[in-house]
Amino acid sequence: MVKSNQLSPGTILDISGKLYRVESSVKVSVPKGTPFIKAKLKNLTTDKVSEKNFKPDQEVNAVTKSERELEFLYLEGNDYRFLDIEELEQVVVSPRVVGEAIHYLKEGISVTATLFGETVFTIELPQFLELMVVETEGGEDEDVPVSDVTKIATLETGAKVNVPPFIEAGDIVKVDTGSEEFIQRV
Repeated sequence: MVKSNQLSPGTILDISGKLYRVESSVKVSVPKGTPFIKAKLKNLTTDKVSEKNFKPDQEVNAVTKSERELEFLYLEGNDYRFLDIEELEQVVVSPRVVGEAIHYLKEGISVTATLFGETVFTIELPQFLELMVVETEGGEDEDVPVSDVTKIATLETGAKVNVPPFIEAGDIVKVDTGSEEFIQRV
């Protein structure tokens, strides 16, 4: 719990089971009346910004940020199931949170998850992953210098990356998940 007059931008609040980030907080004094704290709050689920007034010294529920290591298990309907390595509990993550990481998820991949309370808000892939090439296409243009030739490889997770022409289906390649680039054949 934190007092409303201690609210600062970036603080995460739990109000009626929904998480909000404080965007701004100002003490408002009125000539005939009680002063109050006016805060702009961003709903972390819908991204909508709203204003809320608090009494001075009103206690509000602040939520702490934590990071956990999760291991991808499987997709169930629209939700992604992960195993919390430390707690040995299953964690459900929405497709909105998984985002572009979907192109690199396969069973057993470990990710770092940022949580506010018990809700996962972001996941971060390891910088490098080793994945199998399932298909390659293109890369046979005779007018292009040999040093510039690449072809598109489809990886076992569905991601597509440019690879050198010597890479074939069945090869294991190391990929930088941040830049989505081929690093080397393993």
